[in-house]
Amino acid sequence: MKTLFATLMAMCVLASAQTGPAGRWKVEGAGTGFPWEIVLRVEGTGRVLGAVSSCTSGRRAVEIFDGKINGSTIQFKCTSGQRTIVLTGALSDEGIVFTWEKQVPVSVDPWEADPVFGGSSPSRFIARRAPNVADALADVADHARRYPAVTFDRILHAHLEPENWLTYSANLFGHRHTLLSQITPNNVKNLELAWIWQAQSPPRSVFEATALVADGVLYTVQPPNDVVALDAATGRVLWIYSYAPSPRAYASGGGGRPNRGLAMLGDTLFLGTLDAHLLAINAYTGKLVWNSTVADAADPICEGSNCYVLTHAPLVVKDKVIVGVAGSEGPIRGFISAFNVKTGEEVWRFHTVPGVGEPGNQTWSGDSWKTGGAGVWNTGSYDPDLNLTYWGTGNPYPVSNGDSRLGDNLYSDSVVALDADTGKLKWHYQFTPHDTRDWDAAQIPVLTNLAWQGRQLKVLLWANRNGLIYALDRTTGEFLYGKPFVEVNWMDGFDEKGRPREVPDIVGSKNVLTLPGTAATNWYPPSYSPSTGLFYVSAWERGSIGGTLQRGPGYGAMRAFDPKTGEKEWEFKRSDALFSAGALSTASGVLFTGVSQDPVSQQAAAHLAGDYFYALDARTGQLLWQMSLAGRVASGPMSYSVSGKQYVAVAAGNTLFAFALRQ
Repeated sequence: MKTLFATLMAMCVLASAQTGPAGRWKVEGAGTGFPWEIVLRVEGTGRVLGAVSSCTSGRRAVEIFDGKINGSTIQFKCTSGQRTIVLTGALSDEGIVFTWEKQVPVSVDPWEADPVFGGSSPSRFIARRAPNVADALADVADHARRYPAVTFDRILHAHLEPENWLTYSANLFGHRHTLLSQITPNNVKNLELAWIWQAQSPPRSVFEATALVADGVLYTVQPPNDVVALDAATGRVLWIYSYAPSPRAYASGGGGRPNRGLAMLGDTLFLGTLDAHLLAINAYTGKLVWNSTVADAADPICEGSNCYVLTHAPLVVKDKVIVGVAGSEGPIRGFISAFNVKTGEEVWRFHTVPGVGEPGNQTWSGDSWKTGGAGVWNTGSYDPDLNLTYWGTGNPYPVSNGDSRLGDNLYSDSVVALDADTGKLKWHYQFTPHDTRDWDAAQIPVLTNLAWQGRQLKVLLWANRNGLIYALDRTTGEFLYGKPFVEVNWMDGFDEKGRPREVPDIVGSKNVLTLPGTAATNWYPPSYSPSTGLFYVSAWERGSIGGTLQRGPGYGAMRAFDPKTGEKEWEFKRSDALFSAGALSTASGVLFTGVSQDPVSQQAAAHLAGDYFYALDARTGQLLWQMSLAGRVASGPMSYSVSGKQYVAVAAGNTLFAFALRQ
């Protein structure tokens, strides 16, 4: 939006002196939501610049691109959702008579959810010149500056503007899927570096953030907790907001000082900090709006250990921003809280370890619930029809000493479905009762709809650290299936309610090989592609004995599964790597992923294998393109476009890389 605002302001100075198509035009007779406006300027011998107020149904200024004039014919493009609109106009005494055509990916319904340029819209319309061009341009520019708001309706309907990336997983369903299709399996070999930005981060910081993009501005987090705004087309820094968390604030379990991203609503960005604060920052000035304490990161109960931290990207739902505290390698009592986006006041809190008198408290022996852990590592998802938000919880505390906390230890290692307005628990499912192996449910909940036994179901998909891939009815929490996605020996099936049947000789011993080891996957974000119908998951084939990962045979893989059955369709594997970037799928059939070195692989230790960013065929797993980034690839990749050009961005080491097709 800053780029568009600057363009419009420059046009204010020049437009009144120009003739032909230059100026402000009011469109009539062009369908639902009209009249609307076009502002144009001619540059040089035939280049046309400007903006339209309604290329999309959102009634917001959108910059045109590929604009040109030849004699009395003018042509330009704008984006409407995943579609490109080509407008061709003939200059006449009456005005500009426009016709239009729509360019869409093969997999996309050209008329779906598009009231502006839809099937019933007229194929021909006229734009008439409006008076007071300079004043009108100033009004449009000022409107673009003051009202670029990322409304919750825009986030709900993010599929209508895939040029932006408005929430951590691209949409509220956790899909990490883009409808942009300029980059395809046929041309991805032509990807090249468009720009880079290098973070200035202290030691032990890990660049794990997925960027947001809104109207030409990219927002990311420089570890540990600095918010940075960049020009999304060039990587130029627009502003930096610096926040210094407490020096003792570290992610537990050796996690360093990471942050996985931001949330945005209106003109405000939201950041969770390592010392458990939630910040609201103005997206256009980089100034602090409010600072709320979520938890006391210096709680005396933690003594010298790691304590309450916030590492995940917040989730915006309606007028609330939701976060969960991590730190359950220390003696915390986990919780998820919602805050008012305007004031920063806490609206509700759900404890992931229930207290006395609350359902589930009986699953903890004695007072062990008071420091039961069950922190939150990763961002939740949201179903607007059910008004439920879904969150995964971490291990119980202490993780390896189950005798001190007898029972199932709810709601650790679980998914909880909460009413988004009140925080009340609707249902839960526990993946690993009484965990002693550190199998956090630290993954993104993925929401989709599937045909199941003759009926359409709202389904939640989950690939868990315990080595099992699950499908649950997300309305009721009913268990549908659970199947191994790596080699598993700690359980041999499920009872009728979906509780795993443990193998006592494995679970009860610290001296035998357990499969998987401490993590069959981790927080690395998965992807679901409506285009292929496949669910993409990072997997790690390695065992452990007594919680210690074992050297020897083992490998990392990106795997694709049929969510209807849980069966594997393909895998792309590397013997010396972890697929720590997770996955990004595209409507054109490309899957992006990245790796970092396997910390216990003998091959990696011997050969220091590089950390690569890959493009795979999303249907087959075939390698299409790769690039060594010479740094740990540990952020979820994302995609956006500026002026019709698609970019793919990923962080590696301490650098943010943006790729685009060679021109």
